[in-house]
Amino acid sequence: MQSACTACPAVHTNPLADGRASYHLLAERVAGAQRFLDLGCGDGSLLAVLADQGARHLAGVDASETELSRAHARPELAAAALYLGRAEELPFADGSFDAVVSHLALPQMTDVEQVLTETARVLVPHGRFVTSLAARPEPASGYDLFLTLARQHFAATGPDRTVLAAGPEPCTREDLSDLLTPVGLEVVHWEQFTLGAPGPPEEIWQSAVEKYCDTSLLETGELTTLRHKFIAQAPRLAQAGKLAPGERLTIATTERSAVTAPVAAYVWD
Repeated sequence: MQSACTACPAVHTNPLADGRASYHLLAERVAGAQRFLDLGCGDGSLLAVLADQGARHLAGVDASETELSRAHARPELAAAALYLGRAEELPFADGSFDAVVSHLALPQMTDVEQVLTETARVLVPHGRFVTSLAARPEPASGYDLFLTLARQHFAATGPDRTVLAAGPEPCTREDLSDLLTPVGLEVVHWEQFTLGAPGPPEEIWQSAVEKYCDTSLLETGELTTLRHKFIAQAPRLAQAGKLAPGERLTIATTERSAVTAPVAAYVWD
């Protein structure tokens, strides 16, 4: 269940049309590198993809002890350097990594500017930083319909109700662009991807509720009322009886600027 204030719903479990998870999108953009750091590595899913890709050295930082324990339990990450801590204070020397990745975690961090400063510090010159941000659902999609109906409903029942996790991302594309250049990270390109396969309206409804709504805050009958509205309007957006969720992900690929001063190399154990 998502909390009422989660701004970036988890999208990594929803595949692209070809079946790949969104973790693969980040991994593809750092292909060829050998030393990786995952900021907000969670249960190690992205690091596992990188390990399968042939990475020689893997490291991760996460603030959740529970998630890190799951990462430690992965056989493919037995040799990874996994740390409990904050991305604002990385326990690595300058120039330790060829690539740094972060999947949906950056907007949840307290001091994004400091995180980016630390990211640039631990990257080698021309090393890549690739991060993903959750974007608003596509217009006229299943998730867009759900959010539209839910906002209307909750606006009418009380302005102080924080039932939806559907506000603007704490770190938008524009915000991130303004922070990257001063710390020495140059944007290579921005990309946007649509995730999730079309499904029956009832299936998309349930998925939207799980991602965007804290049902513990709903009054009796509210969810049923919303469901009836959703199912009634879904056919106008569906094709062949299936509704596209419309979930979107934005990926920023950046590169650390070249430096003239020598950069210390991290010695891996």
